[in-house]
Amino acid sequence: MSEFNQPISGNDLARFSGPNTYMRLPQATSLAGLDVAVLGIPMDIGTSWRSGTRFGPKQIRAESAMLRPYNMATGAAPFDSLNIADIGDLAINTFSLKDSLRIIQDSYAAILGGSAIPVAMGGDHSITLPILRAIAAKYGPVALVHVDAHADVNDEMFGEKETHGTVFRRAYEEGLIVPDKTYQIGIRGTGYSAQDFAEAQSWGFQHFPAQELWGRQLHNMGAEIRRDIGNRPVYVTYDIDSLDPAYAPGTGTPEIGGLTTPQALELIRALKGLNIVGCDLVEVSPPYDPSGNTALTAANLLYELICVLPGVTTK
Repeated sequence: MSEFNQPISGNDLARFSGPNTYMRLPQATSLAGLDVAVLGIPMDIGTSWRSGTRFGPKQIRAESAMLRPYNMATGAAPFDSLNIADIGDLAINTFSLKDSLRIIQDSYAAILGGSAIPVAMGGDHSITLPILRAIAAKYGPVALVHVDAHADVNDEMFGEKETHGTVFRRAYEEGLIVPDKTYQIGIRGTGYSAQDFAEAQSWGFQHFPAQELWGRQLHNMGAEIRRDIGNRPVYVTYDIDSLDPAYAPGTGTPEIGGLTTPQALELIRALKGLNIVGCDLVEVSPPYDPSGNTALTAANLLYELICVLPGVTTK
């Protein structure tokens, strides 16, 4: 028997039953002994268009019951080499974005006080700012792989400085990320001016617009990013709206012309070998996809992210 936590097998207990944890892993009440802590941040009070991401973690967990422990494409066997558990949802203040961001940062400071790598299910993208604040407090400025339809570098939205569309301007201003090791992949759509992306590039951010990736395989680009980052600590944030809405309609701010799911898999798998110190998958809004396919895709991409964490062995 494995010394590490294992997902409940669909051959031992029907997939439509059992605990509503990610991949039906054990739910941990303590961080002791964990290498990876999966958590939900059920929040949508930082959104500017369609709400609903507060329901994201619950449905991602539900759809993750379909997943099995071994990655047949890459040979990754994360549950054979890392002790992984679901630590539940953070108790955000659903009436206050400011207080919720504080709760997230404080909670992450506690998680990062141990040895577990935090893997978050959002929630809207505003959750990533307090996460990066806690990450930088431990590791200093980190490299950032940001996969998204949007650059999220607005100065403010309706006068607010901390929203899902201002995250990476604040992260840059606060010195939480290394500007020339920040990679924004899949950005596209319409803008308010021709300069919407130019300012971030002047900071050093490296942009990979979606239209330049159409019809391309992304494993070579991912490998180049990996070589560029080297051994420095890196945070990966994956917005589900980076995918074309044909693949992931259940999100708050969809943009046509996005990445495909095979491209997403290629990109994430190419990050194997990076010193990933945390990651998140955000902006799944179940009310806009009654089929559950967006959450199923998110559950799979989260699994792929776990498969490229440091210490994962292959079979």
